Amino acid sequence: MDDSLTKDEFEALAQIRQMKKGVRPNACIARNAKKLIGLKYVASARDGTLSLTEKGQQTLFVKRCVDGLRAVANAAVVAAAPASIDADVATFLSRKGLIAPKAESGGFDLTERGRESLADMDSRGSKPA
Repeated sequence: MDDSLTKDEFEALAQIRQMKKGVRPNACIARNAKKLIGLKYVASARDGTLSLTEKGQQTLFVKRCVDGLRAVANAAVVAAAPASIDADVATFLSRKGLIAPKAESGGFDLTERGRESLADMDSRGSKPA
């Protein structure tokens, strides 16, 4: 079985992550729930509530990290306002040495290791959905 997810399936994972208890799933979640449950990204309780599994949380975090890395790279190329990335993603990318905080503007710069990682992802064709 192929574990690659589409943009719509990633969006459903993100919505499940933010969904409050007792709220009825929207169309995006309902449309993708069966596949996500089958791939063990989501667990369904007896009452029909959906929750992310550990695998789903990790997959979503990795996608957020890759998206954050790309946002920092694009902000540097365009010389736009600093990229806004979540605090947990920024902390992880900083610890891994992929980004470094800018002293003057409060944003982030891509390190050499970060550029190499992005180049490696692009050469493999593994752009996140």
